[in-house]
Amino acid sequence: MNDEYDVIIVGSGAGGGTLAHRLAPSGKRVLILERGDWLTREIENWDATAVFVENRYVSKDTWSDKDGKRFQPQVHYFVGGATKFYGAALYRLREQDFGELAHHGGVSPAWPIGYDEFGPYYDQAEALYQVHGIRGEDPTDPPGAPYPYPPVSHEPRIQELFDDLARAGLHPFHSPNGIMLDEKDPAFSPCIRSATCDGFPCLLHAKSDADVIAVRPAIAHQNVTLVRNANVRKLETDPAGRTITAVIADVDGDEQRFSGAIVVVSAGAANSAKLLLASANDRHPGGLANGSDQVGRNYLFHNSRAFLALSLEKNETRFQKTLGLNDWYLGDEDFDYPMGNVQMVGKSSPPMYRGEQHIAKLAPLFTLEEMAEHAVDFWLSTEDLPDPDNRVTLGTDGNVVLSYAPNNREPLEQLYRRVKKHLSHLGMHPHHLIPRDAYMKNDIPIAGCAHQAGTVRFGNDPATSVLDASCKAHEVDNLYVVDTSFFPSIGAVNPALTAMANALRVGDHLLARLG
Repeated sequence: MNDEYDVIIVGSGAGGGTLAHRLAPSGKRVLILERGDWLTREIENWDATAVFVENRYVSKDTWSDKDGKRFQPQVHYFVGGATKFYGAALYRLREQDFGELAHHGGVSPAWPIGYDEFGPYYDQAEALYQVHGIRGEDPTDPPGAPYPYPPVSHEPRIQELFDDLARAGLHPFHSPNGIMLDEKDPAFSPCIRSATCDGFPCLLHAKSDADVIAVRPAIAHQNVTLVRNANVRKLETDPAGRTITAVIADVDGDEQRFSGAIVVVSAGAANSAKLLLASANDRHPGGLANGSDQVGRNYLFHNSRAFLALSLEKNETRFQKTLGLNDWYLGDEDFDYPMGNVQMVGKSSPPMYRGEQHIAKLAPLFTLEEMAEHAVDFWLSTEDLPDPDNRVTLGTDGNVVLSYAPNNREPLEQLYRRVKKHLSHLGMHPHHLIPRDAYMKNDIPIAGCAHQAGTVRFGNDPATSVLDASCKAHEVDNLYVVDTSFFPSIGAVNPALTAMANALRVGDHLLARLG
């Protein structure tokens, strides 16, 4: 296949899929190269044992840590990328996240562009991905248009939790959810508020993932082509090293070469860095676009903790991800530094608990079924800071080596203490907080990489960044990157919406460039 495309997009997730959607109506010839295939709709999509215990949909890739220990990263290769399994909690970064921000463990750097430039694209991304919420209910919520869809209502136990938090003087809010739900007309609502949303693919195609929302509408245009099972291995340049002339991929086991005027990489923070490093040549000996030696560096993935609290009463909630809390996002009177975000995770079930020793030890007091009936599940997320030594490199076999040392951990402990302190107000037993390691899928911390970011960050200085403010490589004229690897910092909320908004922003830039 030697066809000439206007834009070749490597990856079809939150960044690549959204970009394809933006470009599709233009008539420009767009090629999407996706490493995976369509995710099969099958009953196992909603089987907790298949998804969480058997890892039915997890890639067979193996990476290595800095000590050479091999592990299986929790990544998924399908059309739609990581969004096929995400919880569709679509938060904006706070305004303060775009500026330099002092943390307990160091400094989070400023972005080369501010919230004012991202704001209109957040509005557009929320409309595209059908986000439900109430603008301004969260006191840290940045300005923007009203949410395009009404908030997802709380089920009774979560409404009690919401009310208890409010009575304690806190400011709970309805989580911004990207789901295709119509509570006013449930007979015609694609979403049925299933417990199998967060961490599961949606059998009903009612979750706002990049496959359903972006890629399928894009390929309905004749000028957009999707090639599945295409593992891109290398980008070749002209002799001067300034222009990519070929994208080399293994497609169903056969090598194929593709050429296009513009190449956009969106394979995920680890794999985008891997591709650029693997594309080293005489003009780019350290990796493509890596004259700054920043490709692969500053890997981020949040300091996070998932746990369940055992409620004194049964929790019969099915769709649990409707509540968030940001009262401590930027600190409080007792801790001057940012802490982070509190949100609910998908309702846990007995199959998720099996194999966790700390839960098994509680079996004499509670059966797994009793625990699931009384569990209320929380996710705490705080910011890890960019560190050049937290990085992706390539091993001798060409596979990812992920070196990571945790930093800025104290805010997570501070946030956890505050949530625990309030449990007596929430009708939960304060001594029964149980880590949800299986949910986080992180037998070793770096394997749980759902929120991975950094590695190909953008900035104004070519000496300290890989991309410019438009997400074009400083050193390669037709190379762009639109997944979360462009992030200089990660904030403390889910990164997907920011990737989607940025893809729309870069899409407008590319349309202007192509004319």
